[in-house]
Amino acid sequence: MEGELTMTKSGRDSYKDELAKLASTNEQIICIEADLGGKDHPFQLQHPDRFFNLGIAELAGIDVAAGLAEAGYVPFFSTFASFAALRAAESIKLTMGYMGKNVKVVAAYGGVSGGWFGTTHHALEDIAIIQSFQNIRIACPHGEEETRRVIQEAALSDEPYYIRLSRNDAFESMYRDESSSCRDIILEGGNRKYRARLCIISVGEQATELCKEIIQWDDSIVHVHLVYVDIGSLKSYVEQLSSLSDQFLVVEEHRATGSTASYLALLLPEKKIFAHHCGEQWPIFGGTHAEVLSYLGFGLDPLKNQITDIVGAVHGV
Repeated sequence: MEGELTMTKSGRDSYKDELAKLASTNEQIICIEADLGGKDHPFQLQHPDRFFNLGIAELAGIDVAAGLAEAGYVPFFSTFASFAALRAAESIKLTMGYMGKNVKVVAAYGGVSGGWFGTTHHALEDIAIIQSFQNIRIACPHGEEETRRVIQEAALSDEPYYIRLSRNDAFESMYRDESSSCRDIILEGGNRKYRARLCIISVGEQATELCKEIIQWDDSIVHVHLVYVDIGSLKSYVEQLSSLSDQFLVVEEHRATGSTASYLALLLPEKKIFAHHCGEQWPIFGGTHAEVLSYLGFGLDPLKNQITDIVGAVHGV
């Protein structure tokens, strides 16, 4: 209807919608769910003969997807990030890492976005696990438009993918030129004529929202937003990142071990690399996404305090 407002979709809903659209012109795309499809899944409604709900069988789901990929199909397999990266780790290692099968894992409920479900359903170690398997593209899109682009890029690629999404939060994507790829970084803030005293790097939705607020708080800081954080992609960013600053603070809803910050520290040995992460604690209660993050010390006020410890008082204050 003319004049009707279009609501921004969550990354999870954007994935379902975009994959269904792509499947209309690409008959090789298959959608597999591990009992997470929900009611009225757009792919199931539009392409029922290519939609499979395998139930709570994550290892088998990856193996089935690998067989479909071997037959020339482009299978997308979706489940909780904790079950994809941990429970199905061996199958991902062998089929996607070792054999390089063209399987796309879409891991919803990344980080602690499934706050109420408790520690068993949280995923603060998944990037570290997938990173260690080598040659799997790891994407952490922010917002609807970026999620759709990542799904488009994954569908066109013959590489295995791990795409980390949250639960139901919906954010406006940062501006990206139509001709650019999600493999290109987004850069905002700071004075580009000079090296910034600090460059903050955001990975994932909550981290990106925090960093967008930080550059409003201190306009001398440069913000780099990364979507692809696999080791191959990180290597391609080294030269550009090196030109921006001598100090970097990576903000990521993940443990410090095996995080993007830890890999950048290896790739940029002459730079100082810090991390704003989810610490070493295990959440001991169910709560909202925001409540669990706060319990873990991940948030705007702790991030501001950390920045002040690194570079001193806020510029201009």
